[in-house]
Amino acid sequence: MSQFLGKRLLALIPTLIGVSIIVFVVMHFIPGDTISAMIGTQYKLTEAQAEALRAYFGLDKPLFQQYISWITAALRGDFGYSVRSGEPVLLEILQRFPVTLELTIFSLLIAVVLGIPIGVLSAVRQNSFIDLFGRFFALIGLSMPNFWLGTLIILILSRYFGIMPNSGNFTSFFVAPVENLKQMIFPAITLGFAFTASVMRTTRSAMLEVMRQDYVRTAESKGLSRRKVIVNHSLVNALIPVITIIGIEFGYLLGGAVIVEDVFALPGIGRLLLNGIQQRDYAVVQGTVLFIALNFVLINLLADVIYAYVDPRIRYD
Repeated sequence: MSQFLGKRLLALIPTLIGVSIIVFVVMHFIPGDTISAMIGTQYKLTEAQAEALRAYFGLDKPLFQQYISWITAALRGDFGYSVRSGEPVLLEILQRFPVTLELTIFSLLIAVVLGIPIGVLSAVRQNSFIDLFGRFFALIGLSMPNFWLGTLIILILSRYFGIMPNSGNFTSFFVAPVENLKQMIFPAITLGFAFTASVMRTTRSAMLEVMRQDYVRTAESKGLSRRKVIVNHSLVNALIPVITIIGIEFGYLLGGAVIVEDVFALPGIGRLLLNGIQQRDYAVVQGTVLFIALNFVLINLLADVIYAYVDPRIRYD
């Protein structure tokens, strides 16, 4: 296991370097630059003043030198400073990350609590009404965009129930847990709807495959109860692909919360990233994307480790 973890941790390095290069190059291909976005249209600078600002932020150097300087500092935990707020990028990320993490965890809980039971019932009662309902639910969940669902929820709540979800006045869970849950439940449903559909479909497919195996039929022939066969023999062995999809989707949710956070005005890293793109704040965008990529690969590494504990047939030597 230790050798496996060591190899996977080493494999993270080229992955993160590749992500950093891509986001760095793409960000610099966007028309305009940080100085223009920072100044806006209210102030006029001479060319000499603009060049002085570019030199101050290191934007007058060739792209290769800018990248080397940035990635070297990032390896030390220094993601630079935001040209908008003047705050360290890492500090802004760490201040906003708890909101995104909370939203992602709530979405994960919704997906697991609903997706796995519906998937199991759909497989056990294949082609029944429950199965048809489950497959229809999965189809709707996978085909409905997050921004459309979030906008629809806000429209229905505000128009017909007089409830306006969080519109900027966010309350931390540690300050007022009940108020925080009220603000997070609808964004979590929006973000977790498609996640639930993915978990449901994966659980159903894995259960159907496992239930056709010889050892399951042997367990049934020995007179074990239907419940024990489903839980102890079928579900446990069907969890491997479910863990895979949960690990992948959880990583995507950390980065995919951008739209949901913007729709519901949540101060998470997704909204920080979106504002950074709009404002040409290179340091914020590069640091946030690199932070999201790091979380993604670490979560998938954790999912690989969980495999060995769920299925004893898997060993990492």
